[in-house]
Amino acid sequence: MSDVKKVVLAYSGGLDTSVILKWLQDVYRCEVVTFTADLGQGEELEPARAKALKLGIKPENIFIDDLREEFVRDFVFPMFRANAIYEGEYLLGTSIARPLIAKRQIEIAVATGADAVSHGATGKGNDQVRFELGAYALKPDIKIIAPWREWDLLSREKLLIYAEQHGIPVEMKRGTKSPYSMDANLLHISYEGGVLEDPWSEPEEEMWRWSVSPEKAPDQPRYVELVYRQGDIVAIDGETLNPAAVLTQLNRLGGEHGIGRLDLVENRYVGMKSRGCYETPGGTIMLKAHRAMESLTLDREVAHLKDDLMPRYASLVYNGYWWSPERKMLQTLIDASQAPVNGVVRVKLYKGNVIVAGRKSDDSLFDMNIATFEDDAGAYNQKDAEGFIKLNALRMRIAALKGRR
Repeated sequence: MSDVKKVVLAYSGGLDTSVILKWLQDVYRCEVVTFTADLGQGEELEPARAKALKLGIKPENIFIDDLREEFVRDFVFPMFRANAIYEGEYLLGTSIARPLIAKRQIEIAVATGADAVSHGATGKGNDQVRFELGAYALKPDIKIIAPWREWDLLSREKLLIYAEQHGIPVEMKRGTKSPYSMDANLLHISYEGGVLEDPWSEPEEEMWRWSVSPEKAPDQPRYVELVYRQGDIVAIDGETLNPAAVLTQLNRLGGEHGIGRLDLVENRYVGMKSRGCYETPGGTIMLKAHRAMESLTLDREVAHLKDDLMPRYASLVYNGYWWSPERKMLQTLIDASQAPVNGVVRVKLYKGNVIVAGRKSDDSLFDMNIATFEDDAGAYNQKDAEGFIKLNALRMRIAALKGRR
């Protein structure tokens, strides 16, 4: 422990990371730098600065960074070009934030001369893997301190006792308990713990923070037009917006119409199943609209290859391999596919549903003259289908003749 001189702590200002801050000072006896990321979680972050100062952190060692634009532009948008979904449902809201936090944490470590980084992820979860794989990929010689894998403060009660003994200010008094463990950023908010630990228990309505229930959503649908350029949304209803503003606006619209709620039992990378609930209103709209735009503009085999690769890409993001060479390789392929993904998608938001109501593009591969059920004036010779079918049936005909049905 004595070889750690300075550590950069991913610091929220909450109970866990405040205890970690003091614990690092006491156990490792090293200088601590705090890093708090604004990813659009909607919380006031300045109290984290005040608490860090109270715990003896030098002002020049406190970093509170607004990363919202970088988060959506360089992480969320590239992931949505891939249409990434983990296990068929999860839009990877927590997963995609971790590589950016790791990146900025390492940048601060380099800038301040720190030789270690620390985080508040537990030894049971995915986040420890995501943070540490990112850190090692970006600075192979970095030391990592994961207190939850070292200390014996393995309950909230023990954390509160430690905080009281060391004069750490805690907003919630001992004996009370937050019903959920929550994580929020511009893409989503997640809920775990409490009654959700029983997969049979339905989430309480008051749990949800970003969306109304579909039952209480407006009776009138809302139409929204999304303008795409090379796979990314660049305007909503004719208004040009930067990436963070796009997601903020779609979150608002989706939340108003009960869109984006998910109750999921997922397979963690560490081997266990966990149950969580998620609100991803803007992301749910983005996924549906992006696939609609691609349906018009992508070649069939390109689209199918993307779909084949998507589960692998999603698993890489979920498991923490954003900075891996294989994810970067896949991203190059995916981004190249997006050159023709330009145009406008019109969606209808109604009581929890995102319904594609129209799409158009100057790069469209849809030819009405060929696809029509009316007379196509010779654009497609239907007799050609006979030979096509017979050639594709040849292997099955041979097998049938040999009695291998």
